[in-house]
Amino acid sequence: MHHKIRCAIYTRKSSEEGLQQEFNSLDAQYEACKAYIASQKAEGWVLLTDRYDDGGLSGGTLERPALQNLLAAVDDRKVDQIIVYKIDRLTRSLPDFAKIVERLDRAGASFVSVTQSFNTATSMGRLTLNMLLSFAQFEREVTAERIRDKIAASKKKGMWMGGSEPLGYRSLGRTLVIDEDEASTVRTLFDLYLESGKIISVRDRAAAMRLRTRRRIHKDGSETGGKPFDRGHIHYILTNPTYAGRIRHGKMAYQGKHPPLIDPAVWDDVQERLQAAAVKARGCTGHGWSSALTGKLFDETGDRLTSTQTTKNGRRHRYYISRRLIKDRSQDHPDAWRLPAAQLEKAIGEKVKANLSDTSLLLTLAPDTS
Repeated sequence: MHHKIRCAIYTRKSSEEGLQQEFNSLDAQYEACKAYIASQKAEGWVLLTDRYDDGGLSGGTLERPALQNLLAAVDDRKVDQIIVYKIDRLTRSLPDFAKIVERLDRAGASFVSVTQSFNTATSMGRLTLNMLLSFAQFEREVTAERIRDKIAASKKKGMWMGGSEPLGYRSLGRTLVIDEDEASTVRTLFDLYLESGKIISVRDRAAAMRLRTRRRIHKDGSETGGKPFDRGHIHYILTNPTYAGRIRHGKMAYQGKHPPLIDPAVWDDVQERLQAAAVKARGCTGHGWSSALTGKLFDETGDRLTSTQTTKNGRRHRYYISRRLIKDRSQDHPDAWRLPAAQLEKAIGEKVKANLSDTSLLLTLAPDTS
């Protein structure tokens, strides 16, 4: 004797499908499922009395009263198997289908489609199901890719695609408009940097002038912002291409549809100064000595080498790199040089030492004093 399998029939009809069409009516679907359950009586299938009918509702959404009630009954372990006339009665959306199957799996339940001999309790049914779920996953990934591509295309056209609005701007649809109250703060920060060339002094002057970050009031009534600007925030503002009327996407910046808050030429000038200051700061390694060969070396393209450093596992590593790696980060430079500083300095030092101890070379270099 087989153990009892409690079966619930689910039927759905969307409003645009006429009642006159055979098997679109809820009753016709119900009768067909009922007959199928009767044919499986020997397997222990029994029909539950509750009916789950959704009339005039689309299969594109899971927000259907009868379906929700049925899934709740499955969660409560009151139903072992859902019987549908056709899979699309359950849902027309693959991702939703995947969600339903996950819920059934959790409750140890399965579903059967009468006309498509689709039974998740059999190995063939599981195989078909896995194929469908793989497609659902693929569909989700393709959708995500399409959204990413759409955002990239919109940004290339200069549209504002959301996110937190930069200080000095408010979003208006797909673009930004200047908020004059805040804009004066941003312009002051740029002016202070152009005067001093040091972010530290911009921070101190801005604090003395009582310039504050944007105050935000959250849904729960709490407040953030309204504080003095710190170094990081000032650097972020000074390097934000939005202020030059551009839209950033990854490493690229495109001409935006919004008005610039800072003259683009001035913004570009600030970037050059910031980079030069960063290179200068990197030149000194904190060991009290700088990279001695800075400005004296060139790669084969004639590009000057500049010194830089990285910290890995608490150890500092210095390099001499082609300037274009710092100046133009929008593209890779496969031909650029990146040489370890210590090795290079040692090699050049040894060469100089050898030359200085070569008396014949010294005699050719030294002026004839006789």
